[in-house]
Amino acid sequence: MASVASSTTLISSPRVFPAKSSLPSPSVSFLRTLSSPSASASLRSGFARRSSLSSIRSNSRRSFAVKAQADDLPLVGNKAPDFEAEAVFDQEFIKVKLSDYIGKKYVILFFYPLDFTFVCPTEITAFSDRHAEFEKLNTEVLGVSVDSVFSHLAWVQTDRKSGGLGDLNYPLISDVTKSISKSFGVLIHDQGIALRGLFIIDKEGVIQHSTINNLGIGRSVDETMRTLQALQYIQENPDEVCPAGWKPGEKSMKPDPKGSKEYFSAI
Repeated sequence: MASVASSTTLISSPRVFPAKSSLPSPSVSFLRTLSSPSASASLRSGFARRSSLSSIRSNSRRSFAVKAQADDLPLVGNKAPDFEAEAVFDQEFIKVKLSDYIGKKYVILFFYPLDFTFVCPTEITAFSDRHAEFEKLNTEVLGVSVDSVFSHLAWVQTDRKSGGLGDLNYPLISDVTKSISKSFGVLIHDQGIALRGLFIIDKEGVIQHSTINNLGIGRSVDETMRTLQALQYIQENPDEVCPAGWKPGEKSMKPDPKGSKEYFSAI
């Protein structure tokens, strides 16, 4: 495959700093204000009004309802933040848009810190080797890091025995702007890389599961698969729930006092 990359040089304009002002300093101005009785009374009134408003705001935040707020995204039960980005798949550059999967497929979206590292290739290749099993569950796998598509391509073109990935069965997405990592709450701001976040998104585009590991801890494809199967089961059987460690074919549970006793008496 041949690719042509164009580059654009950005020229920053010189920084312009404001000239020093001849006005009195803020501290002097504030002291003069306090010396005026009418101004002082006005300030006290303003402080009291702000204190009252602060109290009202504090009380309005007191809620026991389990409902995610818009600025808390992404939380389980919320729509996944949409994105469109470049990716590498089948040694080609493609575009991936998350919302394109809505109504069609489940999505396993996982973040990893960097290309050409150590734990990362063990996870990426493990998901690729099991991709056919995810396909049978109508699920797409998407990997994301802050590296460029050129770095992804070079890593894919490196043999596994040399620390590379070889050909993968799913796209690797480039998040060079770090906007995707930030919107999913996995960006380590002072390092500019992502934690090992993994999100299971259903066909309605809703996050149904998330897990975040620190940098040195790899994830389990088996557990991701099991969780996906449990999610699909309860969505197909909304009057049932899956107990700890549930796997397909095992007994589920009715989420009520009588129904749950049937489960507990059988184990």
